[in-house]
Amino acid sequence: MHDRTIPRRTIRRRAVPRRTLLTATAVAAAAVCAAPLPAQAGPRPKPPPGRSDRLRRLVARMSLEEKVGQLFVVRVYGHSATDPDRADADTNLAETGVRTAAELVSTYHVGGIIYFAWAHNTRDPHQIAALSRGIQRAALAQRTPVPLLISTDQEHGAVARIGKPATLLPGAMALGASRSPDDARRAARIAGAELAAMGVNQNYAPDADVNVNPANPVIGTRSFGADPRAVAGLVSAQIKGYQGAGIATAAKHFPGHGDTTDDSHYALPTIHHTREQWAALDAPPFRAAIAAGVTSIMTAHIVVPALDPTETPATLSHPIVTGVLREQLGYDGVVITDALDMKGVREKYGDDRVPVLALKAGVDQLLNPPDFRLARNAVLAAVRSGELSERRIEESVLRILTLKDRLGLFRDPYPPGGGVDRTVGTPAHLAAADRIAEATTTLLVNERGLLPLSRRRERDLLVVGADAASPSGTTGPPVTVLADALTELGFAVTALSTGTAPGPERIDAAVAGARGKDAVIVATYNVSATGSQRTLVSALAATGVPVVTLAVRNPYDIALLSGVRASLAAYSWTDVEVRAAARVIAGRARPRGRLPVPVQRADDPARVLFPIGHGLTY
Repeated sequence: MHDRTIPRRTIRRRAVPRRTLLTATAVAAAAVCAAPLPAQAGPRPKPPPGRSDRLRRLVARMSLEEKVGQLFVVRVYGHSATDPDRADADTNLAETGVRTAAELVSTYHVGGIIYFAWAHNTRDPHQIAALSRGIQRAALAQRTPVPLLISTDQEHGAVARIGKPATLLPGAMALGASRSPDDARRAARIAGAELAAMGVNQNYAPDADVNVNPANPVIGTRSFGADPRAVAGLVSAQIKGYQGAGIATAAKHFPGHGDTTDDSHYALPTIHHTREQWAALDAPPFRAAIAAGVTSIMTAHIVVPALDPTETPATLSHPIVTGVLREQLGYDGVVITDALDMKGVREKYGDDRVPVLALKAGVDQLLNPPDFRLARNAVLAAVRSGELSERRIEESVLRILTLKDRLGLFRDPYPPGGGVDRTVGTPAHLAAADRIAEATTTLLVNERGLLPLSRRRERDLLVVGADAASPSGTTGPPVTVLADALTELGFAVTALSTGTAPGPERIDAAVAGARGKDAVIVATYNVSATGSQRTLVSALAATGVPVVTLAVRNPYDIALLSGVRASLAAYSWTDVEVRAAARVIAGRARPRGRLPVPVQRADDPARVLFPIGHGLTY
């Protein structure tokens, strides 16, 4: 999904031959003890005859426009279903010809709405619940009452649309470092319960990509790791956690987005795996998701020549969506596209052709087209011309209605009264998030036992580093959060934000600030071979003051840094993971995380610096 709150990341690393990466990953994965892979699922059991007949009768009563509307999951601006701010109403009018979410539902009969912070849908939990209630009220007031799937991307970690006071939990790679299916399941159960209380009934999570490429600019820490079996086990655990909370899930991004150097938001990536490599590396988490009963699978806007030699993007590929996902893997649930406003799917085809081609490929739901009215009219025209049969449309509508029925939305689509106060951001959930995060911090280097820092021996600290924008807009800045947490733990701390690309003046200020300190802690964020974060760390190490680095995004930073006495990985810059790292640094918690990905040497990527499973403790 496209996120307008996080700028595009540019990662400059030495180019690594793909075969080297795959070999290194395979060797590292084989060296760890992974959970057994869930058995391959067969076709999903058919719904009970009563449900199937009832839903078929409902489809038969729907007009073509109502059926086509069910296929779309769209954005809408505003905090209220009926009374958005004037600017949001004007934006809606320009994009869709209506002013409110309620009018969008009644006019176009859409099947789902996706929430974004930048669309002003997610101001606070009570507002979100009221918006959801208003949307469902409009849905049930239609000629053919059909409740909506209300969705968002609440992966946690690097991607979170809903922020505080909701509970923010460790992201996927952090959970991969904990190696605990129980923690992954518990995190999903908490996340799902809070979403349900706000009327969000589908989360586009978990990420089932196997991140075997350190230069991957779009997945990275959104993945549970590079070991297919470990990723499969954690994907399965999270699906079960969301199921326990009554939330629909979406394993993504099929057939696997873990080995790319391009971001499909801005380009059309190609995955060069052979069919055998795909089966060994990319397929296991999706097989596990199907076995766990995943309620939807999201496609990727990527080219996989081994699966479709025509090099059609997977979202639009009949051989991939129908041939591989439905026929080979036996999946008969809902298939949803990744956002159709991403360049990866728009590069070869016009915005009027993309939705039609996706449906011909076997997709059911069309997510966030850039021009909804154009896309809707294109599908209607394709049916009326015979390019798409109405029966084909009805197949997808039936799958979508079956999912809604399984969630109980026909019985009661509204968020529970008082659910926000009972569930969202409760002390119990916040405490659980802290406990889960404590098991994720990974200690990579600890020369001469520098860590844990002692309040007597290293009392005076300087904390510097990157202050990346908060994924949810409600956390951080990480340097301040880290400094405050260490202050609360009894240290005397000076904080200085140096940014993700510190200039000479900021580096000089950090060096000056290090004088007289007992230790310096540097929060690093995707260090590059030519970037100035590397210069900052070298300059601080040259002062002779012990330097500790904390990677607050990808854990590969240590391969590019020299002169550090200790190094840790937090896998995210959100408060819960930064605070957990502070407790580890201060000795209030012992480091328990283990690398879920290998870290290759910067000077020789064919050699592994730290393998999967590496992690020190004390």
